[in-house]
Amino acid sequence: MDADWEGHARRLADAVVRPESRWWKPIASTPRHLLVPRWWERGPRGRTVRDGTTDTDTWHKAAYADDTLVTRIGPLHADHAEPGQAAPPGTRPTSSSTLPTLIVTMYRYAVLADGCATLVTTGTGYGTALACHRLGDQLVTSVDIDDYLVEAATDRLSTTGLHPHTATCDLTQDLPGQFDRIVSTVAVRPIPVSWLHALRPGGRLVTTIAGTRLILVADKTPDGGARGFIAPNGASFMAARHGLDYDDTAPGSQVWEAADGVGESVSTSRYPLLYVPDSWAVWSMLDLSMPGIEHHSQRGDGGGRTIKMVHLDGSWARAHAEGPRQSPTVHQGGPRRLWDALEDIRDRLNTWGELPVYGSKVTITPDGETTLSRGRWTATL
Repeated sequence: MDADWEGHARRLADAVVRPESRWWKPIASTPRHLLVPRWWERGPRGRTVRDGTTDTDTWHKAAYADDTLVTRIGPLHADHAEPGQAAPPGTRPTSSSTLPTLIVTMYRYAVLADGCATLVTTGTGYGTALACHRLGDQLVTSVDIDDYLVEAATDRLSTTGLHPHTATCDLTQDLPGQFDRIVSTVAVRPIPVSWLHALRPGGRLVTTIAGTRLILVADKTPDGGARGFIAPNGASFMAARHGLDYDDTAPGSQVWEAADGVGESVSTSRYPLLYVPDSWAVWSMLDLSMPGIEHHSQRGDGGGRTIKMVHLDGSWARAHAEGPRQSPTVHQGGPRRLWDALEDIRDRLNTWGELPVYGSKVTITPDGETTLSRGRWTATL
């Protein structure tokens, strides 16, 4: 094993946590580069494959940065692509090595105490390795829906001396055992009932809600449900998939084309332009009420900006302003008024100074119905 990685790993640990943290040693002891020999690197032409074994300096620089490394695009893993190969058009990331700071954040919310039997999600195996160093590998079970990901991670973890339990399974279905902690670095919606069945009494689950940037933390209750909270900080993970790639449920080209036309409703917005993905709280709040909206932003040659929102049901909105302080003109069409829903959220933010999603209480019934609440506001997934 290349010894040069150890200094890089220690510097990564210093960047992520304080030296006295119980997570410092796991980060400093894990050769992340061995778990990510190839990855899809973003560049001017989109994502292309980088092969770390041909350029050790670049490999170490990438692997020991506090960044997410995308390892799979659509059904194609970087291990199975040629170096320099471009990602297939129209595909999106389906697996990655999550940035270390975020993994540690999820584990801290889980409170991985000594002796906790813990289920984690596999990916490259990096998060699995950190959990193994913290708890001991016999207390860690790592699962993924992709046979290759599980096999590759199992083999690579073995070369580093770690031998957790691994299994190929759909995370939203039956899980392979009973656990004190379930920590998912893929997003789900709603909380799978199988998690409640697999959690031991008093056990804790930590995940993110698909379509939002909300970290959900919940402890199992005696009735078989769970109760907890939405964390005050946000996180973004890929949604759980049920096969080699995501189902194609994106709005079709006809909806985007409609968004270029004259709206059934034309108005002047009360607020300056907002590109929803720039505001995690607004994005999460909007997706709780209208799941599945896609967003696009484009700047014109003259400095103006156009924001588009479209939904699979045919609803769309287009807002344009020539300057950042100008009230945009908004066109809307389809069965629902997407921009009106956004403005309702901005009204709430303007009135109360915050949105209720972060810090809200979470109640999960034994059949998996998940409700967020704060004051008089509620949202059920």
